[in-house]
Amino acid sequence: MTATITVSGLTRRYRHHLALDDVGLTVDGPSITGLVGRNGAGKTTLLRIVAAQELPTAGRVLVFGASPIENDAVLRRMVFVREDQTFPDIKVRDALKAASWFHPHWCGELAETLIGEFDLPTDRAIKRLSRGMRSALSIVIGLAARAEVTLFDEPYAGLDAVARRLFYDRLLAEYAEHPRTVLLSTHLIDEVAGLLERVVMIDRGRVVLDAAADDIRGEWTTVSGPSAAVEQLVAGRPTRGRRRIASQESVIVAGALDDIDHLRARELHLRVEPLSLQQVVVQASNPAAEEPNDRTHA
Repeated sequence: MTATITVSGLTRRYRHHLALDDVGLTVDGPSITGLVGRNGAGKTTLLRIVAAQELPTAGRVLVFGASPIENDAVLRRMVFVREDQTFPDIKVRDALKAASWFHPHWCGELAETLIGEFDLPTDRAIKRLSRGMRSALSIVIGLAARAEVTLFDEPYAGLDAVARRLFYDRLLAEYAEHPRTVLLSTHLIDEVAGLLERVVMIDRGRVVLDAAADDIRGEWTTVSGPSAAVEQLVAGRPTRGRRRIASQESVIVAGALDDIDHLRARELHLRVEPLSLQQVVVQASNPAAEEPNDRTHA
């Protein structure tokens, strides 16, 4: 079966900057994949190339088994919503009408519902909208298009927490009713953690983490308590982020803890807390190498 999106050997070099460095990625659908990483890591560049809005220096991207470049049959099955989405000098209702012409699965009823929920004035010129309202308009188009490949690049700029929650809830409901392949670039990882089936992290132009979200959760754990007890539990394990204050110590352990580990932690009066998805991503972007903890305990 042909993958929905196939990225191979993808490199994008600007004059003084290497944005993407030999990126390989396969995305099957339907799925919701979180594309995460620091500012400037290459997330937007990757999405722009997938959407054929930018050309690679090397490598290739296939969508539905074909290049999206100047390929109307592929592009009509995609929608790309950007943080810095620009619109011509038209009114909101005209932008929605134009979007309906381009996207064959456009749902006018959903668009009307979302317009009401986001309180968008359809007779107002887009240039007169606030930043948050422009983001809401982009989200309406992204969801109402019901495109088979839906690309969201930090789509919630200027939206408050309530409006962002509305977007997440609507995205999940739409995905459940009309499955599609969604790539969501985001910095607000913990906010969207419940949506994600897969996490792809880009750091310095390379993919450094690509795994099912469920596999990532619980793979990193913070162990804290009396230093001697912490040492007994984590001896020989890869650790990071060791912190010690007086006789108390906290350390991050790489690798899942099993039932025996948890039982031993209780016996040693230790606190064991799994890292959130966002904390895992922070650790994955940390260039410090994991080292086994070989210290002998007291």
